[in-house]
Amino acid sequence: MFEGIKIIDLSTVLAGPSVATFFAELGAEVIKIEHPLKPDVTRSWKLPSEKPDSKVSAYFSSINFKKNYIQLNLQDSSDYSEFIELVKASSILISNFKKGNDIKLKITDEILRTYNPNLIIGKINGYGSESERVAYDLILQAETGFMSMNGTFESGPVKMPVALIDVLAAHQLKEGLLLALLEQQKSGQAKSVEVSLYDAAVCSLVNQASNYLMSGHVPERIGSLHPNIAPYGEIFTTKDSRQITFAIGSNQHFEKLCNYLNLNELIVDSKFKENQNRVSNRNELFDILEKKIVHLDSDEIFEAMKKINVPCGIIKNLDEVFESEQAKKLIRNEEIDGISTKRTTSIAFEWK
Repeated sequence: MFEGIKIIDLSTVLAGPSVATFFAELGAEVIKIEHPLKPDVTRSWKLPSEKPDSKVSAYFSSINFKKNYIQLNLQDSSDYSEFIELVKASSILISNFKKGNDIKLKITDEILRTYNPNLIIGKINGYGSESERVAYDLILQAETGFMSMNGTFESGPVKMPVALIDVLAAHQLKEGLLLALLEQQKSGQAKSVEVSLYDAAVCSLVNQASNYLMSGHVPERIGSLHPNIAPYGEIFTTKDSRQITFAIGSNQHFEKLCNYLNLNELIVDSKFKENQNRVSNRNELFDILEKKIVHLDSDEIFEAMKKINVPCGIIKNLDEVFESEQAKKLIRNEEIDGISTKRTTSIAFEWK
């Protein structure tokens, strides 16, 4: 798809490198440039079980794939000249420097385009180009409402177990760069695309934002429960001690679930007949459903729900996830610096 396109990846940590990996998986030549003495910090973000002297961590491997690695100090004149030669031959440059570093390193848009007027430039920052704040995903989750909504009343605010805001910002930058490539084909102009983690996070609040903006609803921590739908996210323990959950998105789903559990009286009960009433009475509804589900095996429920097209899932850990053949097909292997690495693909679509 992107054979013949050369990309310079000056970014570190997760968002920027994952964008470069996306293009690499689709055939682009990606050159990741790291400082000789201060390489990408995620090389050192290791689990206790990883080898301390390894130059590669599992975290680093997750978002660096099919790249060529070069060490350059852009403040060294010889290294800078080598960098400029790469710029002249590249289509896209990706970076995530703090405010002012582009001036210090002589890599502003204006300077780079004096050497390559056709260079598309993608940039990620924390709070916008004028902010000097250091940005980490945890802090963005805290400041954009995600942590306040995530968790339970008892747990207090909880961050997502992946760097969600980085992932969301990366998708925004991918989309922007793809549009920039399309625009370049049409007009011949090279664009710069800038994404802030803050904007990407707030733009991803979707229904929770509209719940607040239209109804003044400030979401509380309700665990896996959905504020607008019930039963949706309630967690039930089955006879075989597994945990299962349902996404009952319509009255039809609810009726089918009730038929299966021999609870047909709920279908006509005014407290549960309509979704809005089910949300209001979800605790009572949970107690009723739980008394039935606890006597059934998880696989029995799961297979029954599949047959009647009711969304249902058994809660799995990653060991169980990667037992699936479908998940295994998404694993990509590569040797980096002599180390065997694995990650999941960044491509979730198929060309047909």
